[in-house]
Amino acid sequence: MTAADAGRRGSTTHRPAAVVTARTPADEEDTRVHRFGFTLKVRPEMVDDYRRHHAAVWPEMLDALRRAGWHNYSLFLQPDGTLFGYVEVPGTLAEAQAAMAAEPVNERWQALMAPYFEGEGLPADQMMRELELVFHLD
Repeated sequence: MTAADAGRRGSTTHRPAAVVTARTPADEEDTRVHRFGFTLKVRPEMVDDYRRHHAAVWPEMLDALRRAGWHNYSLFLQPDGTLFGYVEVPGTLAEAQAAMAAEPVNERWQALMAPYFEGEGLPADQMMRELELVFHLD
């Protein structure tokens, strides 16, 4: 008897059942990526120095960003100093900023970067103006 014949005759050969893991909405919420765009203003006369610093970000700062959940983080800079940032984090932007505030290296980096930014005199990570997401295509 061939396997095809056995299948037609109601074979008792058992195959393991497929395992299906049920995901709840809470599970999906835990793994969802939250995308944030923000703007800042770099002093135009300091744009070149700002670029140089970001060409050689301290390894411990990069590690801190990763520990704090910052992923797919990019900065875009126009010649007039307009800075656009994009980051993906597991929670809110405020939570991601708080996680970075707990990293000792962040205080040193923010102090180094402070003179480069126009604004209220706060560290740059506290002056980020969050943008509204109006469209996204995966």
